[in-house]
Amino acid sequence: MTKPYYVKFETPENLVSPILESLRVAAETGKVRKGTNEATKAIERGISKLVIIAEDVEPPEVVAHLPIICEEQKAHYAFVPSKQDLGSALGIEVTAAAAVILDAGDAQHIIDEVIASIDKIKGGKSDE
Repeated sequence: MTKPYYVKFETPENLVSPILESLRVAAETGKVRKGTNEATKAIERGISKLVIIAEDVEPPEVVAHLPIICEEQKAHYAFVPSKQDLGSALGIEVTAAAAVILDAGDAQHIIDEVIASIDKIKGGKSDE
């Protein structure tokens, strides 16, 4: 299956688990927001630590703006293959198209590693 047009880079499979784990830990010990609208607000306010976007969102226009505003705001973002997995990592019983970590809590070291890996994937462009 080809990736949707809004997916700006390929997230390696070995990075998907740490991304979801960081979200799970942050949901328990820090602060997260669920959903596209909440993610959009957090990015625009400059308070997002990491934005996580699902790749299987239908229609894709629902989340297509997120990578664009992340780039504009220099916010870190990553993709995961499944909105079902994203919902599970958040501890909710429904799917989630997007989520944002506001306060990492105990997941800070995982998030730092994820961000470093994503910067390498994107061509070494550091957003800091």
